Amino acid sequence: MTLFEAGHSTGDMSLSDVLSGTPVRAPDPGLTVAGLAERLTVGGWPAQQGRPLAEAARAARDYVEQVRQIDVARVAGSRRDPAKVGQLLRSLARNTATEVATTVLAADAGGGDGPVDRHTIADYLNVLDRLMVIEDQPAWAPHLRSKANLRRSPKRHFVDPSLAVAALAAGPERLLQDLNLLGLLFESLVVRDLRVFAQPLDGQVLHYRDNYGVEADAVVQLADGRWAAFEVKLGSGLIDEGAASLLRFRDAIDIGKCGQPVVLAVISGTGFGYVREDGIAVIPIGALGP
Repeated sequence: MTLFEAGHSTGDMSLSDVLSGTPVRAPDPGLTVAGLAERLTVGGWPAQQGRPLAEAARAARDYVEQVRQIDVARVAGSRRDPAKVGQLLRSLARNTATEVATTVLAADAGGGDGPVDRHTIADYLNVLDRLMVIEDQPAWAPHLRSKANLRRSPKRHFVDPSLAVAALAAGPERLLQDLNLLGLLFESLVVRDLRVFAQPLDGQVLHYRDNYGVEADAVVQLADGRWAAFEVKLGSGLIDEGAASLLRFRDAIDIGKCGQPVVLAVISGTGFGYVREDGIAVIPIGALGP
C-alpha cells in the first residue's frame, strides 16, 4: 500500500493531474521526518496498518528471516547458504536506491570468506526478484544534447522499504541517527508510490544518470510519450539543491527528440506543495496521490 492508501497522505496532489500539466498546490499535510521513519519501518503491508510499531517491525523481520532461511532455497530448487543470503539482503538494504554493483554485493555477501562468485549473486538476485522481495528501477535512455555516456545500471530497491529496514534490524530511532540511510530509504518509498500511481496510467518509473553526474531520481515515462522527472529530497532545506539538479538534467536532454517534460518536480518529505518561480513543482509525499 502507498502512503495514500494507508491513510498517511491527503492525495491533494494527484500524479494523474501532475502528468496532465495541471498546476497543483497543497497545504502542509503534517508529516514529519520522525513520522516518515516510522512509516518506513511499518511499510505498506495491509495487515500491519494500525498495529503497534514494534509488532509491525517484528513481522517484517520475521518475513525477511523466512526469505533467508527457507524461501530462497525453495524457489532456487537447490541448497543455498542462508548466511550468505542474509549478508546479501543486508548489503542490498545498505545500498537501497543506488546503482550498487554486483561486485560490491558479492564482496559483502562473502564476508570474511572472500567474494561470492558473481554468477551466484546474479542467481540470488533473480530468485529474490521472483519472490517479489526486490524490484530494480531501470535506467532511462533518452536522446542527449551532448556526448555524455549514460549509466545503464538499475537502481536497487526492495518492493517495500520496510524490508530494507528489517534486513538491517533497524527501527525509527536508528534511522533518525543515520540521515543518509534515511534519505535513501525515503527515495525508495517515493519510487514505490510512484510505481503504484503510474501503473494505471500505463507508465514506467525509471531513473537517469550520466558520467557527468547529471541525474534524476525518478523519470515517469508514459506510453503516449509524455514524461516527467523527479528529484527526491527528505528535508525542505534541500529543495533548492533538487531544483538545480532538475534544471541541469533538463538542459542535458534533447527536447527536440524527447519532447518537453510535462513537469519537473522535487518530492519532499515535509512541507507544502507549490510551484517555484523557476517552474519546478514541489510535492510533499504526504500530499501525493493517484
